[in-house]
Amino acid sequence: MSKADWQARAERALGARIAATHPLSGGSIAQVRALDLADGRRVVAKLGGQGLAIEGWMLEQLAGKVPVPKVLLAEPDLLLIEHIAAGDGLDDAAEIHAARLIAALHAHTRPLYGLERDTLIGGLAQPNGPLESWIEFFAQRRLLAMAEAAREEGVIDAPLLRRIERLAGRLARWIARPAAPALIHGDLWAGNVLAKKGRILGFVDPAIYYADPEIELAFATLFHTMGQAFFGEYGRHRPIAEGFFEERRDLYNLYPLLVHVRLFGGGYVGQVERSLARYGV
Repeated sequence: MSKADWQARAERALGARIAATHPLSGGSIAQVRALDLADGRRVVAKLGGQGLAIEGWMLEQLAGKVPVPKVLLAEPDLLLIEHIAAGDGLDDAAEIHAARLIAALHAHTRPLYGLERDTLIGGLAQPNGPLESWIEFFAQRRLLAMAEAAREEGVIDAPLLRRIERLAGRLARWIARPAAPALIHGDLWAGNVLAKKGRILGFVDPAIYYADPEIELAFATLFHTMGQAFFGEYGRHRPIAEGFFEERRDLYNLYPLLVHVRLFGGGYVGQVERSLARYGV
């Protein structure tokens, strides 16, 4: 897609001329640019990539539940969203605010795990065919789906896939009573949380579905996004079941680790192998 093409489409959708564009960070999957409009507005454009219409749909599903940027245009190869002026790190005050927002999001429940349509995580297909069993959903739609795709792409070998298959067959040893299906953001790390002066102004780049909310809490620890302030406040709103940190956190983080294996290569394979060894496979 040429610059002239996407700019013309953006100007039609926004009803204003683009005066200037600036690259933004966070464009590992698609190009991300700030657009300064002649009428004084600033918006964000994501270009190329895959499934940007799905990303826009996911943001719309979260709207009214947690703060997200308003979607201005959502097409397969062009997404225009409201610009949120943030950029601060996640201090304790921001973590506490995030905990309240995420706990409220997790209060939205449905009878089945999954979603009415497949979504994306980091641009990768995320199958969401609904199931009654969380253990079956996590095994089939998350661990095995991502591991089999990684094997097809040649980024993991057959013995590692077999180890993941063995673990998927033993999940009931650690996941005894999963919570009711709760709506999750699905990709909760610092780069997707927009904060300023101790407040969360927006969550971006979602990968939504209905899940055991512990998988969201686990992801929030994978890259040290959230710490004690977050978990203390979250637990005041939604108690965290015994054994999460000791037993289930690393189990659930196998899924985002497999995502990172596919996106960024073999550097994450060792982490997957160490996690599997911890669970005896």
